[in-house]
Amino acid sequence: MTETIRIDRHPTWWRITLDRPDKLNAVTPEMLTALLAALDAAAAAPDCRALLLTGAGRGFCAGQELGPTVMPGPDGPPDLEALAGGFHHRVVARLRALPIPVVCAVNGVAAGAGASFALAADIVLAARSASFVIAFARIGLVPDSGASFFLPRLVGEARARAMALLAEPVGAEQAEAWGLIWRAVDDAALAAEAAALCERLAAGPAGAYALTRQAFAASAANDLAAQLALEARLQGEAGRGADFAEGVRAFLDKRPPRFPPRGA
Repeated sequence: MTETIRIDRHPTWWRITLDRPDKLNAVTPEMLTALLAALDAAAAAPDCRALLLTGAGRGFCAGQELGPTVMPGPDGPPDLEALAGGFHHRVVARLRALPIPVVCAVNGVAAGAGASFALAADIVLAARSASFVIAFARIGLVPDSGASFFLPRLVGEARARAMALLAEPVGAEQAEAWGLIWRAVDDAALAAEAAALCERLAAGPAGAYALTRQAFAASAANDLAAQLALEARLQGEAGRGADFAEGVRAFLDKRPPRFPPRGA
């Protein structure tokens, strides 16, 4: 546990909470360092089969905190290239590279890099009162942390460009209708639904999930022929794994599958 990140370890899944509620969980380099360490710890923990990312208080993440080190000053402009590449982009890359499914529960505003962190998850739930703001243009910056990658693929280029250029909030129900997120849920139900989803994923085929994440990660750069070849290779790997053996046995026995631990 740190001052800015809280980790709750459940028997089969972990919850990581951004924990600066007085700042709407705006991130700092120190906070992002702690988040990266928490993600590494989850990846290394054999009993962690799913990960939930959420925020404390009334916001998910307001993006980068605009402190003195990231604002123009008497010493000239800040090095935002180093900040984005050294911290924000490492978080997004780490979320995408984890060997386990990632659920994000957006409990309030997700703005700037905070919106990108949410969209890097596999499954995004949002409270109906939540909103997504690609806010960079409001302060004369460009989308980063993967926003220019995720948005066109999720909502199409027309909506992506408008979200980035206008920087207007998109509510959770609109986000669901556009395909930006998986589902909008009642505010009071968000925590329970996110936990139930993690429990469900944690009981699933860990090896197959990891291979599925590999397939989707590669699809953005592959043409159809390359993706078909990758699917065939990954399917062969899955077919040799313990998840498939147990899944078939359970199907034939007409019982729920009991998938083996991660790495088995």
